Amino acid sequence: MEAQEQQHPEGWPQSVQVEEHPELDAACFLTVFSAPLETLEVPAALRAFFAHGVQTPMDEVDAKGPVRDLLRHGGFKPTGRNKPACEYLTKAIDKGWFGPDKGINLAVDACNVVSLHSSLPISVIDAHRAQSPWSIAICPKGTSYVFNPSGQTIDIGGLLSFHDEQGPCGGPVKDSQRTKTHEGTTHTISVIWGTERLPGRTQQALQWYRQLLHDAGAQTFLLQT
Repeated sequence: MEAQEQQHPEGWPQSVQVEEHPELDAACFLTVFSAPLETLEVPAALRAFFAHGVQTPMDEVDAKGPVRDLLRHGGFKPTGRNKPACEYLTKAIDKGWFGPDKGINLAVDACNVVSLHSSLPISVIDAHRAQSPWSIAICPKGTSYVFNPSGQTIDIGGLLSFHDEQGPCGGPVKDSQRTKTHEGTTHTISVIWGTERLPGRTQQALQWYRQLLHDAGAQTFLLQT
């Protein structure tokens, strides 16, 4: 069932400015949860998708080449530790890092489920920590940010990234620690990093992603791009 559009919540931006790009087919939306993430249970039906071979609304496609090419456009090299986040998820399932009884929180689990089965990288960002204006652009050479609590950094020069007032804070490889979800998160921004070389796939992922969140009691609102 397709998600029904509702009036955009007052006080929140309604759009994300996107720098012109020949291959990017991005979709962005705002999610409003009914309570802080630490208090919300993740539906068992959602985490059941943390497996290979389960039936989902997503068609099976070989997205690896098109997604990596999307990330290469600005000069970034999406290999090794810098491979797209969706490729990491396949390994995470194989190693048992995620599963029907193991996840992180509702926002991240929904994101990871759709990314896993769509083979598209997806960012999820705490909206209160990402001050507007919001935009998507390729980062200049030498750009980096911290991506985990240990303080490790990633060089994102040449990579597409979601930017807030302070700079880049989310991307198709790793999101910034500065704007990651936490126990008190109530609003998130999701970015599906789709490619024009996979026509219709972004919209298919977007529809399923929003429906999973709606089924879990959240509200979602499209952001114009």
